[in-house]
Amino acid sequence: MERNAPNMHNPVREKGIAMASIAQAESQRFLTMTLGHEIFAIDIFSVREILDYTDITRIPQTPEFMRGVVNVRGSAVPVVDLRMKFGLGQVERTLNTRIVIVEIRRDDTVSVMGALADSVKEVLELETDRIDPPPRMGAAVRADFIRGIGKHADRFILILDVDKVFSSDEIQDMSQMLAEGGPSVGATLPPSADEDFFR
Repeated sequence: MERNAPNMHNPVREKGIAMASIAQAESQRFLTMTLGHEIFAIDIFSVREILDYTDITRIPQTPEFMRGVVNVRGSAVPVVDLRMKFGLGQVERTLNTRIVIVEIRRDDTVSVMGALADSVKEVLELETDRIDPPPRMGAAVRADFIRGIGKHADRFILILDVDKVFSSDEIQDMSQMLAEGGPSVGATLPPSADEDFFR
């Protein structure tokens, strides 16, 4: 007589799966980059791609930190100099200069912006218990731009709130300008993204 296999209860295996899920939920991945002598980080899920420095077309009558637009596969993407945005000087063009293309979510819409940085370092995984709340004062940038401060290898990393750094007003103003005609960014596409960061 054929019997159905018993429904085995394995508490050890179930506990292991639960612990793995908790561990995954209690850590986050960030892309780290340098602005001057400081290390900053943004949530990896906000990052679309990373570009080598390419020609930026300046747009008149925009804030100084709004460096212009770049051509990303035929689309004009606004680029913000994060050092100028934070009052840390200006990003200079070097072999390490990168443009980080990020997605900004506002309500049900997603906007694409470029963040100009001195260099991009690595993708870093931080445990949530190693991320402290943002300081009320004394940080290199405005407190409302900071999600928290991470600790890694005896260094502090300022974790940025991308949606607040690229405020909705700036996105609306630039998007409206591009929709009304915007600059000609040429037909040359920028170099390929640093895909190794996301492997």
